[in-house]
Amino acid sequence: MTKAALIVGAGSGISAAFARALARDGYRVALAARDVDKLGSLSREIGATAHAADAADPGAVAALFAEVDRAFGRLDVVLYNASYRVRGPLLDLDPAEVRRSLEVTAYGGFLVGQAAARRMLAQGAGAIFFTGASASVKGYAQSAPFAMGKFALRGLAQAMARELQGKGIHIAHFVIDGGVRNPQRGRPDDPAAPDSLLDPDAIARTYMAVLAQPRSAWSLEVELRPWVERF
Repeated sequence: MTKAALIVGAGSGISAAFARALARDGYRVALAARDVDKLGSLSREIGATAHAADAADPGAVAALFAEVDRAFGRLDVVLYNASYRVRGPLLDLDPAEVRRSLEVTAYGGFLVGQAAARRMLAQGAGAIFFTGASASVKGYAQSAPFAMGKFALRGLAQAMARELQGKGIHIAHFVIDGGVRNPQRGRPDDPAAPDSLLDPDAIARTYMAVLAQPRSAWSLEVELRPWVERF
């Protein structure tokens, strides 16, 4: 049976690189995002299905997984890559925006992780990945909501791993500790400082390597940073 994968929070960076790597490895791929129009080019390139979904809406997540169930019949890999960032001095933050940041970055991870786990437990195997950030392990000034959400997502991954990995479900959290190269978002590599940004294709290769790990030596967390990043 052909393997199948779902990426929630798909875009032009890490998730696109991972989607291409999965497709090259023979996976059927489903891509989900709030703005489905941005997925057209990548969907055509790799033959993926595209789905509009708000990851923080339980009904939307249920509908998304129902669509993928009909399209694929099973899911072998799910990546949660969605996040929402609001910046600013703590005293000036809009509570509604902070709530939205937590809903997308953390609560959405729970909704997607829960739906994925239900299906993978029934089939006795699968992998659920979460994309973290520097903010998963260190809070920065004027970025409290992002740190709150990413800390929570990391805690979710740890709890899920301890509950599910003994049942054949591989949970992995990736700390992307540095800027990610993305010309489409105005972040090209600096010719004066080559490889000072993380290459999304290199990140995707690490995701694929973790996906291929034998269960006798599963990684729960992997940190990735460019060679010039301070830590």
